[in-house]
Amino acid sequence: MDRRGFTSGLLGAGALLAGPAPLFAETDPTPVRTPYGGPNVIVIRFGGGVRRRETIDPDHTYSPYLRHVLARRGTLFTNMRIASQEGIVTSHAQGTLYILTGRYDRYVDVEARIFSERYEPKAPTIFEYLRKVYRVPRHQALIVNGEDRVNEDFLTFSTDHLYGVDYRSSVLSLHWFKLYLVRRRLRENRVSARERERLEKQLAELEARNYRPDAPDRQAPRLQDFWRRWRRHYGDSGLVNPRGDRLLTELSVRAIKELRPRLMMVNYQDPDYVHWGNLSHYTRAISIIDQGIQRLVETVEADEEYRGNTVFVVVPDCGRDNNPLMEVSCQHHFNSRSAHEIWALVAGPGIARDVIVDRPVEQIAIAGTVAQIMSFGADQSEGEVLAECFA
Repeated sequence: MDRRGFTSGLLGAGALLAGPAPLFAETDPTPVRTPYGGPNVIVIRFGGGVRRRETIDPDHTYSPYLRHVLARRGTLFTNMRIASQEGIVTSHAQGTLYILTGRYDRYVDVEARIFSERYEPKAPTIFEYLRKVYRVPRHQALIVNGEDRVNEDFLTFSTDHLYGVDYRSSVLSLHWFKLYLVRRRLRENRVSARERERLEKQLAELEARNYRPDAPDRQAPRLQDFWRRWRRHYGDSGLVNPRGDRLLTELSVRAIKELRPRLMMVNYQDPDYVHWGNLSHYTRAISIIDQGIQRLVETVEADEEYRGNTVFVVVPDCGRDNNPLMEVSCQHHFNSRSAHEIWALVAGPGIARDVIVDRPVEQIAIAGTVAQIMSFGADQSEGEVLAECFA
């Protein structure tokens, strides 16, 4: 169900109760791990595929806060690339996995379906590395994901036998809220027989989206409490809460205040609406992400525990085509040269300020750089550490 379909369902205010005992109890596979005491890291996937021109070009940017304010507080890598290798695809889920794992792997849908992009990380993600070394609960290792890419809700753990599901991240997204809401309403006494039948059908459809059945689909108690408070504020209809990338910003701000994540990845996505053929969909979406980044930075700066202890890492999932023969030259991201051309910004305490690096670097360097910032090993990452950003 996409964002528009959601607004037509689940109408009515259900009972806003604290609720019975949690549906899922979290366990820690190795409780003797060291508590984490380093800086928080917020990875922002400047997603949906963006070109350098509209983002980091100082004369043409639609992201003025990022380019003219935040970049002055950190190190901007203007010549980051996605490798041009056989089987390396410049698309959203693949780019996200390159960021998460620090490797350029080839990905095939788990059931070999065309265009479904249901992938499994082959190497450990930065969340798995972190949680295996440090005692970081799942609700403090978060991916905030968009409602139009539900497949990316399940990129939370790798198939590596030394890491995997025990060290997975958690996800905040409307898909997970819908799961919480439908299950909660089915447990409420005021649901009619006809409504119960409809909700049971919807629950089956939502549960069927989980293409990784070895991952439990019941979220931990702290996340259920998060959704209970979200429901209390926004209700059941889907007509009140923000949508699109504004939704991701709202979820992320609330997560900082309520869940206190140590590592969080925000998967912005809306510039990809340029596929509909309207350039303004793309440029406006870039501006909305820029506003979201500013709000996240301001939220961190207003929080005593996060202020001075949080590093932002901003990187696109992929670039976009630059085809002068098309009315909208950046409509696609189909492995052209410019689709491989991205950038990265690292800003925060301990990061070199007002530095621009123009040497070629690879997208897979992000994982090793996050590992350096948070002091854990990423032994299967193949990217370098972006040494210039460390003051």
